[in-house]
Amino acid sequence: MTSGPYEVLLNTLGPASHRESTLPELDGKPDPWESSMQATCECLSWRGALDNLERRHAEDELGETIYQDFPVRTRSVVVTAHALMDLGVISPEELHARMEAVRERFHRQ
Repeated sequence: MTSGPYEVLLNTLGPASHRESTLPELDGKPDPWESSMQATCECLSWRGALDNLERRHAEDELGETIYQDFPVRTRSVVVTAHALMDLGVISPEELHARMEAVRERFHRQ
């Protein structure tokens, strides 16, 4: 597996996570975070920050290589974060800090 700036993403894969292998596992209504993430990607594309077609190509390529062990429904978010780091929009350190802040909020509830 790759390391370096993408380690912050690779470390999000929990030990209980598994890649879906059957249609029932792959089928289902998107969670609210997925719809929000897709809307964010549409806005980023509309503003010229992250082209949707390029992101989808990256999702196909990286989803079958670096992020192949991630569940299919989570790949779009890790590939989007990967692309934003490549573009210099967010650094691995900033992403890590934001992820920790979100985890903290969830643990307070």
